[in-house]
Amino acid sequence: MSDAKKVLVAEDSSVIINLTRNVLSFENFSMTAVKNGKQVLDLLEKEDFDLILMDINMPVMDGIVCTKAVRNLSDPVKSKIPIIAITGNYKNFTLDDFKKAGLDDYIQKPLDYDLLLSTVKKHIYK
Repeated sequence: MSDAKKVLVAEDSSVIINLTRNVLSFENFSMTAVKNGKQVLDLLEKEDFDLILMDINMPVMDGIVCTKAVRNLSDPVKSKIPIIAITGNYKNFTLDDFKKAGLDDYIQKPLDYDLLLSTVKKHIYK
């Protein structure tokens, strides 16, 4: 069996992090969590991930700014990692807005964990 797929979760809510970890562990995904976009960029310098779940509204660096920074990385693999927004849609973004920012998909909060899992699998195994 292949190594566990690695998911990076950028989310400032500990409750959502813990619930997401429980859901992803059912499919044997390995999950690392950070609290803001700057930590995402710092971690991507050192580690590889198969997918990023990106909260949009975070302190220090929000998910849109972070996604644009990931898309501009010089590493051709890391710059194309699938990124899924998780958001309460607090600024009324559309899917088109997310696509323009470089996001591959989005999931609305409150999270539907069946949808979360199916969306993660859709992007990791495509």
